[in-house]
This record gives sequence, structure tokens and C-alpha cells, in this order.
Amino acid sequence: MKIIILGAGQVGTSVAVNLVTEANDITVIDTDPKRLDELQDRLDLRTVQGSGSHPETLQAAGAEDTDMILAVTNSDETNMVACQVAYTLFHTPTKIARIRAVEYLSHPEIFTQEAFPIDVIISPEQIVTDHVQRLIEYPTALQVVDFAGGQVQLVAVRAYYGGPLVGHELRALRDHLPNIETRVAAIYRQDRAIIPEGDTVIEADDEVFFIAAQKHIRAVMSELRKLDKPVKRVMLAGGGNIGRRLAIALENSNYSTKIIEHNPERAQEVADALHKSVVLVGDAADEELLIRESVEDSDVFCALTNDDEANILSAMLAKRLGARKVMALINRAAYVDLVQSTGDIDIAISPQQATIGSLLAHVRRGDVVAVHALRRGAAEAIEAVAHGDASTSRVVGRAIEAIKLPPGTTIGAIVRGKDVLMAHHDTVIEADDHIILFVVDKKRIPEVEKLFQVAYSFF
Repeated sequence: MKIIILGAGQVGTSVAVNLVTEANDITVIDTDPKRLDELQDRLDLRTVQGSGSHPETLQAAGAEDTDMILAVTNSDETNMVACQVAYTLFHTPTKIARIRAVEYLSHPEIFTQEAFPIDVIISPEQIVTDHVQRLIEYPTALQVVDFAGGQVQLVAVRAYYGGPLVGHELRALRDHLPNIETRVAAIYRQDRAIIPEGDTVIEADDEVFFIAAQKHIRAVMSELRKLDKPVKRVMLAGGGNIGRRLAIALENSNYSTKIIEHNPERAQEVADALHKSVVLVGDAADEELLIRESVEDSDVFCALTNDDEANILSAMLAKRLGARKVMALINRAAYVDLVQSTGDIDIAISPQQATIGSLLAHVRRGDVVAVHALRRGAAEAIEAVAHGDASTSRVVGRAIEAIKLPPGTTIGAIVRGKDVLMAHHDTVIEADDHIILFVVDKKRIPEVEKLFQVAYSFF
């Protein structure tokens, strides 16, 4: 697939890294030559310096025969105009734009073929907000992702010493939870992936990915680790786009929330948007302030400013002062890996990894509904729709045991209408089933895509 990416910032670079490894023809446009040089030194792609909204720049990037344009610059206006130019002059089939301003997003009529013809809108701030909110809802989880409109969830937890299933084979899960359908999709032991079998024994500190209907998630989690008490009190550091959105969402869900924002004007804007939350003006890394505001009573502390170092320091301080669970928003990939390895912060939130799945879902071949990056991009969970029949499809009409899945790939669940079915070896795939797959090795993604591509005879 031929793709033009507008913007070589953090989001654009993350997308380029993922797409280049999957044998796509990528061209990146940016106004900063240094960024482009650095990107070209790392990856096998083309770069064009210039404004992505200018017709000449798009033409130089090969827009005449491009399949998709991903406009992910830091300027909403540039992204919108670029999609308009791509549609009007070059008839680009798929146009995806990053739009951050709520003032635009609250008027969907702007994004129509008659106005700004954007096929898919990506709002990284909203994606990250939803991601953090799910982690607050499940405080013992390392990651929570939704499939099939929330009917199914894939959850990662760390098994603990003394957990009911630790030291037992996976097949014992059925005995512990006789009335609940669930499936373990993958296990990571000391960063090594283990494909689960019935006789696989769960060990303490294993990172276990399991899939189940949303209503059964807590019951399954209780088998792997001691459940924390429900979250009631949340403290947020940062009242920017993400902090403000999250505060509003938490307030609507009846959490007791405090927000610390160092900018008085922004703090006032956040306070005006809220009704029950407490907004404080100050430095979230101020130990006296955190003690005075009883950070030790916080169930969750989230550092969500635009400064990685400030987020790391304030989260570590909050943890030392007694906050039960701490999370930090971290943009730099190197920082994410470092923080995760030390254990001083419970969860390092990478905006790029949270956002990348929303973009990849529109790049995948076959009918892929959702893609979620897992373990900092090392693995993926995919929701794909089966089409065709036994003569035109590689999956429809076949039992799971008869499907030639790439190595390291497992089918965890099937959503058939409103029914959630856990995948068993004799489960037969039907047309229009939504299939949830876990892919340990991302190099196998093209093979997974081919499974869900229908033969031409189907059309």
C-alpha cells in the first residue's frame, strides 16, 4: 500500500516505524529537514520537505497514485486542508486526519464530503483519555482493550504469589470458574512469549493476557491476582487536553477527583468545566502540596502533563508518599522502557502506542475493525471480520483447529451478533463473525491479513 504521512513528530514517526516493517511504500512530509534526515537514517522510506497542505508538496510526494494520506501534524488546520487538497486534486481514496480541538470535534458536520472530506478522524487525546479511564476502572490491570463495541475485553494482569491459579495448569481455570467462559491468549514470562496450552502452568510474576466478555472480567482477574478495592479517589497532575477530558469523564462516573495544574489561567478553565472536582494551582512535584492534599489517600495518581520528566518525578513522589497506584504519561519510548523496568511507577502510558492501533486498523488488508498495540508495540491484538464462504474464504466454514494460523498467533474469542464465544479447537467460523486474534510476532501480520482476504470469486 502506498501511504503519505504528514508530520514527522512523535505520532507520525511511530506510524512510519510500524508501517515500514510491513512492506508498505511510505513517504513522510515535514517542514523540518532535521527530523526528516533522522527518520530516513533509521527507516527505508522517502521524505519530502514542505507543507503537507500545499498541492506542490503533495504532488512531489506522489499523491497522484497514493492509496492513503495520514495527516498527523500538530496543526488541525493543516491536516484538514491537506485532506481537502488530496481529495480535490488527487482523488486520494482514504484520508485520515488527526484533529485535537474539541471546538472542531463537536461539529461533525464539518467533516463531510461537501466540507472537509475526511474519512477517519483520529483524536489522540481522546484515545489516551479512554485508555487511562479503563485502567482506573480495573486498577490491578496492566492494559485493558475493547473489542466488538465493548462486548469483549482483552486484559493483561501480573499473576501474584498465592493467586488461585498460580502453580496450576491452565485447564484448571474451567474448574475454578465453571460458569464463565474465558481464554488465556498469551503469557509473557521474563519478556519471553509463551503460547498457552491446557497443560501450561502459570507462575508468579507471569504477565497474563486473557480475553472474556466484559461482564466476566473481574471474576477472571480474581483468579490470577488479589483484586484491589474499587477506585474512589483520583488525583490528576496536569489540566491540559488529556487531564481536562479525563477529569470530566471521572466526574461523570462519580469518582472523587483532584486536579493539580501549575498554570492559573488553565486551572480556572478546568474549574469552569467541572462541577464536583477540586482544582488546585500548584506544582504536582511539590512534596508539601501532595502531603497537604493527602496523596496517601489516593487510590490512583495520574501524571498527565506535557513534560515527561515532570510526570515521572511527580508519579514517583506520589508513590513514595503512599498513593496506591501511580501512572505517568511518557512520550519518549526510551523513558517508557526505563520506567517499566524499575517498577517505581506502576504503569507508563505511551500516547503513541495507545494511538497507533486506531491508525493501523485502517491500513490492514482484509476487513480489520480494530487493532491494539500490546507490550509497547511488540505484539498486537486484532479484531477481524470473516467474509465469504468455504470456497472463497480461508476461515469461514472451518474449525479453528483446521485454520493454518501463523506461528505465535492465537484466536481468543468470536463475537457472533450479540453472543460472545470463547474459541475452542472445534469452533467453526461463520460468515460475519468478528474474530479476536492475539499476534505475538508482528512480522506475521501480513499472513494474518491474508487469512481474512476473500478470493475474487466471492465478488
